[in-house]
Amino acid sequence: MKKNSILISGIFLLWLIGSVQVGYPQTQSQEVSSINRVGTTAAQFLKIAAGARPIGMGGAYTALATDVLAVYWNPAGLSRIVGNGEAIFNHAEWLAETDYDVAAFSMNLGNAGAVAANVISFRTPEELVRTIDAPEGTGQRWDANMIALGVSYAINLTDRFSIGLSGKFIQERIFNVSARGGAMDLGILYNTPVKNLVLGAAVTNFGSKMRLDGRDLYINVAPLNESGAVQEVPAKYRTESYDLPLNMRFGLAWRALNTENIQLLLAADGNQPNDNSEYINSGLELGVRNTIFLRAGYKSLFLDNSEEGLTFGAGLKYNVVGTYLKFDFGWADFGRLTNVKFVSFSVRY
Repeated sequence: MKKNSILISGIFLLWLIGSVQVGYPQTQSQEVSSINRVGTTAAQFLKIAAGARPIGMGGAYTALATDVLAVYWNPAGLSRIVGNGEAIFNHAEWLAETDYDVAAFSMNLGNAGAVAANVISFRTPEELVRTIDAPEGTGQRWDANMIALGVSYAINLTDRFSIGLSGKFIQERIFNVSARGGAMDLGILYNTPVKNLVLGAAVTNFGSKMRLDGRDLYINVAPLNESGAVQEVPAKYRTESYDLPLNMRFGLAWRALNTENIQLLLAADGNQPNDNSEYINSGLELGVRNTIFLRAGYKSLFLDNSEEGLTFGAGLKYNVVGTYLKFDFGWADFGRLTNVKFVSFSVRY
């Protein structure tokens, strides 16, 4: 057993080193005006945390993702779902009256592992199309819609070590232009020899670049301001391609107390995104008889100029003849941008 622990630890460290070296050279080779590259990646909705429980715990969930939310946080956790599987629906009233939804379900395949599918949707409300010539509106209405469709697979390689992989299709649409891309996530979970201490790591959104294209980019221009010259020539605005918001997460989770009446979880995540500085998320969860849960956390520690901070949450779990029903609520402070609220409902069957 000792040799297995050493081997798994070695694989874990090599995986981390390889992920950093493979995932981030693109950020070092590019000439940018800002070290942090803020605002230089596409599909920003992929950075919105999924699930009310993770939000309540400050986004520290990489080593705790042993439920269907693993499809977002760490796909390796899918193989550790107890029972036949789990389904969840999460809704958030995001900033500026936008809506963020996540739906996912998983199925346990026994010794063959587990599979899951999920959809992430981000939508803006419809607005009037306004121009300089028609400031009150042209009669048209515009909106924006972003969606990600994903499938995942995970398996327990040993009783301590799990690995998972996700593939996803991503689309962003703004009025009559859109961009499409593909990405993958890779995650691992390791139960350390230290009692109740779990390590987790995940590389998310490693994939193609995205570039907007569509009919709104086509225009007519007058190339020459001369008498008798061609007055209108079909042309097209040129758009650039942008990377996806690649992120490397490393998490620790420790079950500090686990009695029949009281359970206490402590967690922390280190994040290294390709479009910002490194930061840490931290959180805790207090359970009462494994039924009522209170949560608190702090997001984006050590990240300059961040509007994120304190988070709170609560949850209720009810057992109905072997089927667990869970309702979770999460609240996150966004400083000058006020706050956001998450609601999740899940069923473990």
